[in-house]
Amino acid sequence: MDGPADTRMMGIVHDALRRDLARTRAALRGPVPEARRRALAAHVAWMMDFLHAHHEGEDAGLYPMVRAADPGAGPVLDAMAADHAAIDSAVEALRAAARWESSDAVCAAITALEDVLLPHLQREETEAMPLVSAAITHRQWHEWNQEHNIKPKSLPRLAEEGLWLMDGLDPARRAIVVAEVPWVPRTIVLHGFGPGYRRRAAARWAGTAIGATS
Repeated sequence: MDGPADTRMMGIVHDALRRDLARTRAALRGPVPEARRRALAAHVAWMMDFLHAHHEGEDAGLYPMVRAADPGAGPVLDAMAADHAAIDSAVEALRAAARWESSDAVCAAITALEDVLLPHLQREETEAMPLVSAAITHRQWHEWNQEHNIKPKSLPRLAEEGLWLMDGLDPARRAIVVAEVPWVPRTIVLHGFGPGYRRRAAARWAGTAIGATS
C-alpha cells in the first residue's frame, strides 16, 4: 500500500465509457423499438451522472493532492481541469439529446462528446497518471478512492458501477475491479445485483450486433 499509486483502475473506467458510448451509437442504427429507446435513454443519463461524479472526485480530491505533492505537475493538472470544463458542456448536451429528440440527435451528441472526451481520456492515461504514480502512494490513492468514489454512494449504485466496469473484462482486469470490494459486499454485488444488471443490459443491447454482456 505504500508503493506508488496503482492507477490501472483509471484505464478500466475510461474503457467502460469508451465501450458504452460506442455501443449506444451502434444500438441506434436503424429502427429502435420503444422499449430499447427507453433503456438506452436511462443508460445514457446514468453514464453522464457517473462521468460527472468521476470528474468531480478528481477535481476535489485526487489532483489537489497530486499538485501539493508535486507542484511541477501543475501544467498537466491545469489541462485536466480545462478538459473537464469542456466535457461538462458536451455531457449536458448529450443528456438533453437522450430525452429523445431523435436517434440522429443522440448519435450527433455522442460524437460531440467523444470529440472532447476521448482525447482527454488518452492524455489522462499517458500524461497525468504517470505523474500521479510518481507523486502519491497507493495508500493515498486508495484513501482518495474510498473518500470520493465509494463512501458517498449507496450499495445499489456501487453494485451497478462495479458490474458495468466488469462487463466484458478479461480475467486479469476483472480481478483489479473485484479486489476493490471486500468479500461480503462482493458476493452481494455479484450474486444479488448481477441478475438485475444483466436484465437491464439485455434491454439495451439484445438483438443488436454488440454481443452479450458478462
